[in-house]
Amino acid sequence: MKQLESQATGSLPGVPWWRALLEERWRDRLQLVTELSLEYHDAAAAAPGQGVGGPGPALRRLMQEASSARRALADTDEALARLAAGRFGRCESCTAPIPARKLRAEPEARYCARCAGPAFAGVGQYAAVG
Repeated sequence: MKQLESQATGSLPGVPWWRALLEERWRDRLQLVTELSLEYHDAAAAAPGQGVGGPGPALRRLMQEASSARRALADTDEALARLAAGRFGRCESCTAPIPARKLRAEPEARYCARCAGPAFAGVGQYAAVG
């Protein structure tokens, strides 16, 4: 982590700061997953017998939102695992440092600009956090 802190891309806070940030994000995301899951199950119970067409639009929307929330929770969980393993802030593909501005905007980031390709193009639009 010390090597990352001295990069020209900007300095990164220490491990305790990242752990606290990621743990807070994990708790928030877990709460959202729980709320969406309960909302989905309540809505499904209130609309029995969806028929051949499957769930209606409201249930499909809730399923999509819950699925996205579960993926975000898993991404945060994986970022915490990388932090514990000493790999946080390094590209999973080439091990190059991920720029501080990218990590501040998206702490769950896994790839550097080169490996992320076009998905990284808008990084200049991210606002710094913390």
